[in-house]
Amino acid sequence: MHDNLPSEWPSERIRNRLKSRGIRCFANDCVAAALLPGELDALENELTTKLEGVLDALLIDRDQDHNTLESARRIARMYLREVFAGRYQRMPSIAAFPNVRQLDELYVLGPIDVRSACAHHFCPIEGKLWCGVIPAGKVIGISKFARIAEWVLARPQIQEEAIVQLADVLEQELLYPLGLAVTLRAKHACMSWRGVKQANTLMTSSVVRGLIRENPSAKAEFLAFVNGG
Repeated sequence: MHDNLPSEWPSERIRNRLKSRGIRCFANDCVAAALLPGELDALENELTTKLEGVLDALLIDRDQDHNTLESARRIARMYLREVFAGRYQRMPSIAAFPNVRQLDELYVLGPIDVRSACAHHFCPIEGKLWCGVIPAGKVIGISKFARIAEWVLARPQIQEEAIVQLADVLEQELLYPLGLAVTLRAKHACMSWRGVKQANTLMTSSVVRGLIRENPSAKAEFLAFVNGG
């Protein structure tokens, strides 16, 4: 059904480049550093062709069904440029500012609306995120927490690993804080849409580091904010 297929897919060329550079390409990794100009468009074309095969295998008549005439292209674009965009885009540019007043009190930002997709079934994950920081030498604008969270979560994820990734970026690349806490509370469509079909179940996971982990009162203060206290 698919004539004139390439002898080498763009993904194969990029995957070989990743291997040669020692860059891992797990589902929740960012591979943007290995992409050359125009290769995301090439990946979209490849993925469109392969998704046409998926629709064919599902016995969907793409030629006659008006609802699915362009579905393969739409799905390919959605995955590469929206749902999984954090894999193919570099980290957003985040300006850090000196902590001139040497602030050392806990501040908490949230809830931040976040969305991801389960790495097991590619089903949606939707939830609320809170970030707590005891700053050291640097601070960032509060909107930047949402930008970084979106970048990390726009990949196939499991919730437990997603917040560790986010905490690592905030702690080791941006803030270098005295204390950091990240909590995510989310609904998983792989729990509500399929399987046991429990629509109201929430999963809550946290990462707590530095002074917030070591100081029980700081940890309690952060949790009080998360729980609406």
